[in-house]
Amino acid sequence: MSRKLVIASSNAGKLAELRPLLAEAGFEPVSQGELGVGDIEETGLSFVENALLKARHASAGTGLPALADDSGLVVPALGGAPGLYSARYAGAHGNSAANIEKLLAELAGRPESDRRAYFHCALVLLRHERDPQPLIAEGSWHGRILEAPRGDGGFGYDPVFLPDGHPQSVAELAPELKHRLSHRGQALARLRERLAEI
Repeated sequence: MSRKLVIASSNAGKLAELRPLLAEAGFEPVSQGELGVGDIEETGLSFVENALLKARHASAGTGLPALADDSGLVVPALGGAPGLYSARYAGAHGNSAANIEKLLAELAGRPESDRRAYFHCALVLLRHERDPQPLIAEGSWHGRILEAPRGDGGFGYDPVFLPDGHPQSVAELAPELKHRLSHRGQALARLRERLAEI
């Protein structure tokens, strides 16, 4: 498999997290946008389905192996929301402030137990567009939703997510620590194990 790998994403925060992790794994990551490939509509009904759609689209458009990530925040007390719609929970895609505001409003006045949440990430690696055996790895990062944002690092819901065992929100964590602990970091570690097996 070529060591050059297209990342099927235009999300700047996600790319910033994935690039160093992939470089550590020996890949030469390039974003699909740098190669002239736009985003595909995410019509899957699960994180894995959406990641597979994105990886096939990126691989088809570039002829390269492709890695796609689909991830989101899951709040069981809200029926799993924001879930697959995490990036567009409040309507406009990628409006993190509005998404956080809506989430906090949904949880206002609820018992502490309803604030339990987790980030989930599904990674799909395709060796080529028609790869019949995609490598799939998943990771989850558990914690709870804070009552107000804290910190200015990270992206998305990071300012309101307090990971289990840590006194800081994800937006307050050092990037290296976040990368190691996060749902995306866990999924990538599992993906590296799968790659070592083949």
